[in-house]
Amino acid sequence: MSETTTSLTATTSAAAPRSASAVARGRRARIALRGLQVLLALFYGIASALPKLIAHPSAADAFDEMGWGSAGMYTIGALELAGAVALLVPVLQSVAAVALGALMVGAFVVQVVVFDGQNAATPLILLVPLALIAWKRRESNTELLRLARRGA
Repeated sequence: MSETTTSLTATTSAAAPRSASAVARGRRARIALRGLQVLLALFYGIASALPKLIAHPSAADAFDEMGWGSAGMYTIGALELAGAVALLVPVLQSVAAVALGALMVGAFVVQVVVFDGQNAATPLILLVPLALIAWKRRESNTELLRLARRGA
């Protein structure tokens, strides 16, 4: 009987460190994912949206070349800024990643069709972390849906 108790105690104590390790690993993964969201929000807000919203000549020239003019430039800039802010709002983070991903698919198509693929890799590279955020934060969609139903 004591052998059974000893082996059960050994099994329980061996499982405890693995459980604590898994918790720590999960916590580090959540922190890393949040850091990625902040980094992407800064990129979309400052490096991508800001030049469009202040009509920087590089952005204005590109949108004129596409034939979209200033209206298209301001619209895309506003969408990118809204997505950047929404990436930082817990209930909107997954939807924001999907929306920014859709913008990146459009940016890829424009890069290939209008600019002969000059910078086509950039939107594709940005799709990877956006897809990761959308998938890992998908539980926030349930909360968003609950809030929408409550408000309706």
